[in-house]
Amino acid sequence: MDAILTNTTAALREPRAAIDRETRLTLYRRMVECRYLEKRAHDLFLQNLIKGTSHLGLGQEAVAAGFGVAMRPTDYTFCTYRGHNHTLVRGVSMTKILGELMGNSSGLMRGKGGSMHLTSVEHHMMGSYAIVGAHLTIAAGAAWSARYRGTDQVAVCFFGDGATNIGTFHEALNLAVVWKLPVVFVCENNRYMEYTAIHEVTAVEHPAADRASAYGLEPILIDGNDVDVVYTTALRALDAARRGGGPSLIEAETYRHGGHSRADPGKYRPEDEVKEWLAKDPIPRYRQRLLDLGIDEETLVSIEAEAQRKVDEATEEARRAPPSDERIAFENVWADGGAAWRN
Repeated sequence: MDAILTNTTAALREPRAAIDRETRLTLYRRMVECRYLEKRAHDLFLQNLIKGTSHLGLGQEAVAAGFGVAMRPTDYTFCTYRGHNHTLVRGVSMTKILGELMGNSSGLMRGKGGSMHLTSVEHHMMGSYAIVGAHLTIAAGAAWSARYRGTDQVAVCFFGDGATNIGTFHEALNLAVVWKLPVVFVCENNRYMEYTAIHEVTAVEHPAADRASAYGLEPILIDGNDVDVVYTTALRALDAARRGGGPSLIEAETYRHGGHSRADPGKYRPEDEVKEWLAKDPIPRYRQRLLDLGIDEETLVSIEAEAQRKVDEATEEARRAPPSDERIAFENVWADGGAAWRN
């Protein structure tokens, strides 16, 4: 796998240097917005304003931001229950996301979906999936639909390392290659499948990249905490899919800052490991890179202040919204849109 890392890095060296200033600032802005939004979600949970559990992507912002900026508005996103960041970068408002987490009428789905089922067809955000691996085959189906209709849309499917041991991972990859579907599979390898380290239950070191060659795909293993690398890799994979080159499988190594969910303190992770990965936090890392490239501190502070303002405004809007009407529980249940005919 060392060769894979070296080759991938070499291939990305030139495009990374070519990223323009405004794109870099957009990448930073997206990461900061994701971080501030999820920190606020955590605070609201502690205030008992968010019910149930939720799964935060703190520490994994570079993957969502890198792909979110690289994708076209018409491309499709499919992600896991750890999907707040992926939803935000596709253009869904903070108010709608926080409202959905609070379960009230301001929510993206009026509180019916909650944290693990964020969906916005308008933004081509085609759902967060609570069943591990279930969405890989659905993403392949969306890609098949795009090819059948003759559009240049690409489906991008994000999943965790644990999904690589699920049957649908292999089924989706196999058919995507056989049919040359315009789909990009992105494994967000944060090293833990809920509470179990992925290496303890997987025969290969890199659960996605080491299996790519079995399906005739290039093994692509990248630093998922480097947003420049994620962005340039995304551009290359999206372009290949649009040109009829078929699917890509990308393994982005990253790390969640907290436990699996709100109820998990994450104590099973070695302290040295946590310390090492916190030092690779994608946001301060990229902030320093921007400063080194000559972008002034005032510009970055302005981006951070604007992100904080957006989160504060969205929080107040979501908190002021009335509760959802209980009748929405019976909407979109049956083919005619309601349940009345069943009674």
